[in-house]
Amino acid sequence: MGHLDHAAYGWLTPALSYVMASLGAALGLRCTVRALAATTRASRRNWLLTAASAIGTGIWTMHFVAMLGFHVTGSEIRYNVPLTILSLLVAMLVVGAGVFAVGYGKDRGRALVLGGLTTGLGVASMHYLGMAALRLHGSVSYEPLTVGLSVAIAVVAATAALWAALNIKSPVAVAVASLVMGAAVSSMHYTGMLAVAVEVTPSDAALPGATAMQFIFPLAVGLGSYLFITSAFVALSPTADEREASAMASADLRLGERAATAPAG
Repeated sequence: MGHLDHAAYGWLTPALSYVMASLGAALGLRCTVRALAATTRASRRNWLLTAASAIGTGIWTMHFVAMLGFHVTGSEIRYNVPLTILSLLVAMLVVGAGVFAVGYGKDRGRALVLGGLTTGLGVASMHYLGMAALRLHGSVSYEPLTVGLSVAIAVVAATAALWAALNIKSPVAVAVASLVMGAAVSSMHYTGMLAVAVEVTPSDAALPGATAMQFIFPLAVGLGSYLFITSAFVALSPTADEREASAMASADLRLGERAATAPAG
């Protein structure tokens, strides 16, 4: 049985992965709030697409930043590149299905349950597909009850996040909900990792795939940059209320100018 270290670099990878999960959740929630307030179908669709990409990217980045700290005594670790990329696509597509269910659902309660279940299963699918991309000298097994607990945490966390998007509008409340969501997603990840057991088979044979630093780290940096840039764009983009207030102010200004220039009498 190989000794597993889930935080080989101390608190660095858990803390950084939590930041990425919270950032993705914050951006996704803000975009979902914008989508629900959108006045056109195109605008709602675009905001929901951004929300799905943000949440999916944040969850994927959280997972693989955390995996940078995963070491197994007695074996190197490699990652199957196609499976790793597939896990990112699954995260965005399945999370997108859940977000769109909430964004377009007529019955808010049913949409929330369907969206939360779909999104939560998407989070869990991404995690275990990402683990399937793992290559090492030996075999990986899972404790079923702990796996089930991790899936349940993912579904509850996703449902709570979507509930927040439907019911919480203020930026401060969304920020708090994002921190809670980040903690829940990180808890899901490390609960899933507690289910892992590795039976190491010593070997000098070269492992297939790419190392974390060759592939995972550059991709995580790129996706993290996407989250930060998109967050800045969303923060600077006016909300529907702000646009309405601006339009009213402009209309009042024009009326005032007309009154001032109108001939007396």
